[in-house]
Amino acid sequence: MLLTLIIGGALWGASVGLFVPRAAYRLSVPPGEPWRAECPEGHPLRSWLGLARCGEQEGRAAPAYGPRTSATTITTALVCAALAATTGTRPELAVWLLLAPVGVLLALVDFTVHRLPDVLTLPLAAASLALLGLVTLVPEQAGSWKASLYGALALAAAYFILFLINPNGMGFGDVKLALSLGAVLGWYGWGVLLIGTFAGFLLASLYGTALVVTRRASRKTAIPFGPFLIGGAFVGLLLGGCTA
Repeated sequence: MLLTLIIGGALWGASVGLFVPRAAYRLSVPPGEPWRAECPEGHPLRSWLGLARCGEQEGRAAPAYGPRTSATTITTALVCAALAATTGTRPELAVWLLLAPVGVLLALVDFTVHRLPDVLTLPLAAASLALLGLVTLVPEQAGSWKASLYGALALAAAYFILFLINPNGMGFGDVKLALSLGAVLGWYGWGVLLIGTFAGFLLASLYGTALVVTRRASRKTAIPFGPFLIGGAFVGLLLGGCTA
């Protein structure tokens, strides 16, 4: 049964991951600019869904754009497979599998333009709490919706304080992202919330240190926090799934 879940999670992640690059390309614009409505070759993008490829022209292969589709597909597949392996048959797995591709998308956008769009972070927070609320109605779930709500509010409040202290280090987009991260980590309790949060800061510190050591950045260089906060939350969910 577990092997079936893992394979199913990987297939789900791979299939959804195919569509992440197009959305990432459209959303990867500086603040204040409209979302991209054309591919690099000028073809209109009428839908957010679809492969990140331009239309075929004069018999040549359709060129790809945005993040590399193969890497995105493999990453999303591995993330979903790992969540399935640790969560097992508990019903919250359905929520993790729905939210995981959005987390990958947010990480890609933040890495590209240092931005976490409200069009993703705010609906993600609402969806996290709403879906986990539905899960509480299903038998065999292993979490607490009340702890999830408190976790969302507590983590967002903590990040907001950090934002006020050092706006250059913690962006307001990270504060909004904290609502969803706090919700999913809080589902498994305060211990998992603290570990997942610490893991995110640790990953960011290791990345920043590596950039300085390799002389690709200085101590004052701004780095995107979102991907590492999401990575820390992923670590927390794996831990919570194993210990619940």
